[in-house]
Amino acid sequence: MVPNEILTRGRRPHHLEAESSTMDGETGSCLGWAARDPSGVLSPHRFNRRVVGDDDVSLRITHCGVCFADYSWTRNKLGDSNYPLVPGHEIVGIVTEVGSNIKRFKIGDHVGVGTYVNSCRDCQYCNEKQEVHCSKGPVFTFNGLDSDGTITKGGYSSYIVVHERYCYIIPSGYPLEKAAPLLCAGITVYSPMIRHNMNQPGKSLGVIGLGGLGHMAVKFGKAFGLKVTVFSTSKSKREEALKLLGADRFVISSDAQEMQSLAGTLDFIVDTAAGDHPFDPYMSLLKVYGVMVLVGFPSEIKMSPASLNFGAKTVSGSITGGSKDTQEMLEFSAANKIFPEVEIIPIQYINEALERMIKKDVKYRFVIDIENSLK
Repeated sequence: MVPNEILTRGRRPHHLEAESSTMDGETGSCLGWAARDPSGVLSPHRFNRRVVGDDDVSLRITHCGVCFADYSWTRNKLGDSNYPLVPGHEIVGIVTEVGSNIKRFKIGDHVGVGTYVNSCRDCQYCNEKQEVHCSKGPVFTFNGLDSDGTITKGGYSSYIVVHERYCYIIPSGYPLEKAAPLLCAGITVYSPMIRHNMNQPGKSLGVIGLGGLGHMAVKFGKAFGLKVTVFSTSKSKREEALKLLGADRFVISSDAQEMQSLAGTLDFIVDTAAGDHPFDPYMSLLKVYGVMVLVGFPSEIKMSPASLNFGAKTVSGSITGGSKDTQEMLEFSAANKIFPEVEIIPIQYINEALERMIKKDVKYRFVIDIENSLK
């Protein structure tokens, strides 16, 4: 997920929107599934990728995760969608071609591509390998303006060409279908957890929401040696939170008495909830100097100043991470055998999957088997 203030950065200018129908015909070397209008209905679509440049990597896509961003832009929820739109930014696959300058990758390597595929590469944040915060705005993996002037198209497709900087090595032996969600859901929680020093064994972590992002926060938290408490509005998630994901405690957030009993017990909170919810009850759970990180996008954040000032607490926002954090997260996940919980689907099921995702009917991330179903 990405914040509203940068949603239009790297996007195709609206005055070029009319060109898309002529630039992207129904013939081409790449087969994907695209939305043609704000109905968001996806169907097969052929188009061409750019030629592999000296610094590019071309990969045959084997799997692609399904993110809420795919729903948002296929249905033009942000008002800047350019059709036909091929979504998907949790991409993994196998290298089939490399440019003449490429030394880091070779044909046959397992690699991943995340939420952005370009940046200025010259600002402070790019120099720090935090390209997602590029001063000129990152170019997103789909619905962005590519280096050749065409609109970027995502991972619901047979292959993709990417500058090597935005391509990541999938560690040997890590299942590709499990790696896909790490490229957005995984890095979205891992990056702020590292930034706020949540990798301290023995500390306590609260996770609000138990969807695609929340379940990864639980997994990383346990791998860091934290005592993890899951907060949810759904009693049905208790058993999975405790037994499948290994959380130490499960709390129904509407239970005022149970919430009050945990006052001042948490060092950190990762808030993944997308819907509107109160913040003061959660802030009261933090210890002095406690940190809450918000990675979801409720319509507003409202809290009493006392919730923040007393105890010198911190509220921080975050999106995905830069290239350094992303590669580090992939290696950490492999070393600690951290695997997202996924439901594998064929591309032909994608419209139903998007509807189910909206209804939160997925445990915990859909992953499209591109290799075996996109034909």
